[in-house]
Amino acid sequence: MIRKLLSFIVFVLLTFVAYLLYRTFTFHSKQKEYAAVAKAAISPAAAHRLAKAISIATVSYENVSDLDTAAFQEFGELLRHSYPLVHAHLSRKVFNNYSYLFTWQGSDVQLKPVVLVAHLDVVPVAEDDAGAWAFPPFGGIIDQGTVWGRGALDDKVSVMGILEAVEFLLGQNFAPQRTVLLAFGHDEEVGGQQGAKAIAEYMEREQISAEFVLDEGYAITHGLVPGVLTDVALIGIAEKGFASVDLSVEIDGGHSSMPHESTAIEALSRAVTRLADHPFDAEISSPVKQFISFVGPEMRFQEKLVFANSGIFESAILNIYQQSFASRALVQTTVVPTIFHAGIKDNVVPGRASVTVNYRILPGTSIDEIVEKTKQAIGDDRIELRLRDFRSEASPVSATDTRAFEIVSKSIKEVYPTVITVPNLVIAATDSRHFANISDGIYRFCPSTSLPTIFHPFTVSMKT
Repeated sequence: MIRKLLSFIVFVLLTFVAYLLYRTFTFHSKQKEYAAVAKAAISPAAAHRLAKAISIATVSYENVSDLDTAAFQEFGELLRHSYPLVHAHLSRKVFNNYSYLFTWQGSDVQLKPVVLVAHLDVVPVAEDDAGAWAFPPFGGIIDQGTVWGRGALDDKVSVMGILEAVEFLLGQNFAPQRTVLLAFGHDEEVGGQQGAKAIAEYMEREQISAEFVLDEGYAITHGLVPGVLTDVALIGIAEKGFASVDLSVEIDGGHSSMPHESTAIEALSRAVTRLADHPFDAEISSPVKQFISFVGPEMRFQEKLVFANSGIFESAILNIYQQSFASRALVQTTVVPTIFHAGIKDNVVPGRASVTVNYRILPGTSIDEIVEKTKQAIGDDRIELRLRDFRSEASPVSATDTRAFEIVSKSIKEVYPTVITVPNLVIAATDSRHFANISDGIYRFCPSTSLPTIFHPFTVSMKT
């Protein structure tokens, strides 16, 4: 009897191993090969134009009245003087003074246009952080072949790069078959309501349907995906949602020498602690599944075996992702308090306290679910919840088996022939979400090889 049982166990184990190996050896590559294109000679003046763009402090502030309108006007003038062919041959429409939509008319009106999106604005520089910069954030310094400053990565490099390419092609008398739309918003860093959203709404009114939309996102990583020996270009096919909830409580205050049993600060602190103690469950969302299916076949055998059998090893994969704060963001809806207000004097117990909690939401989870889970986790009717006005649901997931994705992938590989292209989830918010009604194919990628590790969360987790 024992011999039969052992034989059965061995049979089951061998069958299981055979199944794992079969799945691994039939886990075929999704990569396509394309002939490399000859690289154009780029004038060194392009770097100086980018440096000049960085030196103009087009900063977006939460308080719109703080906007330096002169800086945005100067930036518009810089574009006009730097790219004369673009302004001579493309039509330009201005939105809310500082955002632009350029139209490069194609010869075949039957083809859907493509939309290239970027933004002109940058975030402020905190005074306390100024000393941490290697070069002044708005210095526009070029040092040993590197352009330094706020916007060198996010996202003036995209604005200037797109315009450099179009200006170059116009100089070669190139005329596109497909219409190309260049959408440059001026307030992406504060939600894009006056920029990208206004442009997208105009396109909707004009009944423009695009083949695809390409915005900022991830980039080309080098040596950061364990088990993959070549560079990996990460193409965002979705982005997390964004919402902030204000929690507030009012409890009688008084003098610190005679405190009540409970105070507003204590009640709110407990609420924040309960949120931290009740995180959202980790899960492999659709974009991360796509990442696994694309990158897995390119890995070394041991990693390939795990990814080929991701359904079986899901817990192990999630555990890997949860090893670092950056990679955890790819498999969880994140919750973090960002602003806390309470008290005005050290001997006065405040009667009111408030905290702002920010959520970055996985595809498949709604903002309504976020609010409901927050109420349940806090479990205190004294805490009032108010959802802030600026919010966006997690984006739809764009397909990878389409002509649009192939165009993006092909374009990358023609310039970087040894790169593999892989879809992924973007954990930050971009202007691309405003174009969801313009196209089903929205992709997020910046053709850069110099983004810091923090922009590649999965790869960070696999190395820790």
